[in-house]
Amino acid sequence: MQRIIILIIYTFLLVGLNSCKSNKEKISILSDDNLELQMIDAYKEAYKELEKGDAIYAAKKFNEAELLYPQSEWAPKAVLLSAYSYYSQNYYDDALLELDRFFKKYPKHKSTDYAHFLYAMCFYENIIDEKKDLEPLLISKTRFEFVVNNYPNTDFAQDAKFKINLINDVLASKEVYLGKYYLKKKKWAAAINRFQNILENYGTTIYVEEALHRLVEINYKLGLIEEAEKYANVLGYNYQSSEWYEQSYKIFNREYQTSSEIKKEKSSVFNKFKKLFK
Repeated sequence: MQRIIILIIYTFLLVGLNSCKSNKEKISILSDDNLELQMIDAYKEAYKELEKGDAIYAAKKFNEAELLYPQSEWAPKAVLLSAYSYYSQNYYDDALLELDRFFKKYPKHKSTDYAHFLYAMCFYENIIDEKKDLEPLLISKTRFEFVVNNYPNTDFAQDAKFKINLINDVLASKEVYLGKYYLKKKKWAAAINRFQNILENYGTTIYVEEALHRLVEINYKLGLIEEAEKYANVLGYNYQSSEWYEQSYKIFNREYQTSSEIKKEKSSVFNKFKKLFK
């Protein structure tokens, strides 16, 4: 009899434990559903505020949405939109922090290409004075190159290529400025290095023609005629109609008049002619 009672008690305990477990699972499911609903509400509110223009409040609400239910598919989207909200109001450091968190928590998310592009844009937009501080420019270029190399078939890659070209123009213009400075100071080696750097690293920019001409000019002054002719030939082959080619041609042919000089001379003659009828 005692053994039967013990068996009955054991059976009730086993059923009770299973019942408790089942109830806990139900409570857990209800809790998860409730959290996801709260998260979606916070997400929608944040999106509305972003559309209204209150980006800072929107960023905080997106953060709240993610924290409510980080396992949800909406969580990584909330982090990205939080980053964009900060970016849209020029809070680039805050945007970068959000993006770093995104890379750490959701490294395989399908919108990672956008996250990398936005990361590059934070540095690109943060360029205050490229003449004094090149770091944001160089970092953004590296980041855009990452997008191009890793996500080549996306719209972000196309936009990144365009931004890289703009950055290269700025960097090349700085090289020209420094090269001409050294030219005035007659620091020939330093000037040559700057202009050669344009040919090697910024060959798609508009400054290539001038760089070639300056190399013709410097080498000719130094008596390195063959070297000067080499650069003149490259300039003539690729940019024969360029004013810089005319300038280089004149170095070897002193009596040659460039088109700008001919126009200036004609204008001078015409002005003298007009004076006869005044």
